[in-house]
Amino acid sequence: MTDDLKKQIDQKQDQAQGFIKVTDQPVSSLNDQQKVALNRKANALFNDGKLAMAERIFVTTGYSDGLTRVGDKYAEKNEYMKALKLYLLAHNKRKSDPLIEKLAGLVSLMLK
Repeated sequence: MTDDLKKQIDQKQDQAQGFIKVTDQPVSSLNDQQKVALNRKANALFNDGKLAMAERIFVTTGYSDGLTRVGDKYAEKNEYMKALKLYLLAHNKRKSDPLIEKLAGLVSLMLK
């Protein structure tokens, strides 16, 4: 049952109708210099522990490494849905797949 539930979640995410509202499109009007400047600002915010502000910038620029690092911080705090959202935005299957399996197992257990 867990594998079937994982497949259903993956299909829903592929159809952009999943449980987590995400956008895959960074702001296209930003040039490379603007992205670099914003990512530096977001890195400074991240290092100061201002995760929400850093997250907003990383989502805007589409910086996958930054999204993954913020996701890791959320995962450390057991905020798995927030972490999963960022891993999916970063296209980081190595991090998202284990979380999807964990959440699918939890849902499966709840349904029993």
